[in-house]
Amino acid sequence: MKYKIVEETKPTLKTFGKYKAKAIHNGEVDSQKIITETAERLGLSEGNVLSVMMGLSSVINRHLRNGDKVRLDSWGLMKLEIESDKVDRPEDFRPKKHIRGVRLHFLPKSEKGKPELYQNVNFKLEQ
Repeated sequence: MKYKIVEETKPTLKTFGKYKAKAIHNGEVDSQKIITETAERLGLSEGNVLSVMMGLSSVINRHLRNGDKVRLDSWGLMKLEIESDKVDRPEDFRPKKHIRGVRLHFLPKSEKGKPELYQNVNFKLEQ
């Protein structure tokens, strides 16, 4: 994984002015690329893989929107979390005013606290 060193530029953070590693992404892989590679790997047609992918996304999204956590055995756990402003007292909380949004949290499959997804990642400073 390539990275570069960048300065923290948000003045409100305690780490303002300090330096950190930031991942450099090579590009973006779209659905068609995933479908093609999966079809080749499994010996299936691209149409069959697309159908399964569309069905899975529909079912998973419905469960997430309904407040369920979704665990895929070989992949990890997905859940939606609310981002909101803080208030001094519970009775002051107003959803339309204080809820800023929803974020998807993904926790990769892990054995004894070591996510398989993160194993064998090699870091290279991009010059």
